[in-house]
Amino acid sequence: MKRANRLIELIQILRDGRFHRAEDIARRLNVSLRTIYRDMDTLALSGIPVAGARGLGFQITAPVTLPPLNLTMAELEALHLGMAVVGEAADDELSAAARSLSAKIDAVLPEDRSAPPKGWGFAVYPFADAAAGFQHMPAIRAATRARQKLSITYLALDGVETRRTIRPLALEYWGRVWTVTCWCEFSDAFQELRVDRIQTLKVLPALFVDEDGKTLADCNAQSG
Repeated sequence: MKRANRLIELIQILRDGRFHRAEDIARRLNVSLRTIYRDMDTLALSGIPVAGARGLGFQITAPVTLPPLNLTMAELEALHLGMAVVGEAADDELSAAARSLSAKIDAVLPEDRSAPPKGWGFAVYPFADAAAGFQHMPAIRAATRARQKLSITYLALDGVETRRTIRPLALEYWGRVWTVTCWCEFSDAFQELRVDRIQTLKVLPALFVDEDGKTLADCNAQSG
């Protein structure tokens, strides 16, 4: 069972408000006791009101009323754009709520690929950074579908700015930070570029076709 599905199942087990022993939950979900303890820590850190202790049992102390949701990437983009705006608001309560909601979403995102680079977690970058990249999202999404090359100016984390042409292959979300997986003609290699680090973007008329060693499948095979 994928971790995201397991966390959702765990919430369903606990939502009756009763104490549940970790051993019983582990047996029911067919995972180790250590995994259950780690999942409980994840739920607690993401704002789910989990109470209890190892050796005693766990329960949710407040009702959880939202059922599991299946979100498209566009829906997730819209949700996080809204949270980015609210997260920078002067209202401290709403700002805190936005951050808590972001943490809850981050906790249950699917883990279908290898872990993102160290330090890319939701707690590292402020909402303003995440919001900065949203201006480029429609163009990147459209170019990915139409298989059009993009000319971008990219500011690396070390402050070096480069002009490069990329073939966008997929948009992905890493806990507030969106990246575009691409074949970069500047480096002649696959890259995962942070969208919020793109300074300028221009859609080029040139289309690209699949070439051996430059497709999304090739990229996934390398990272897998």
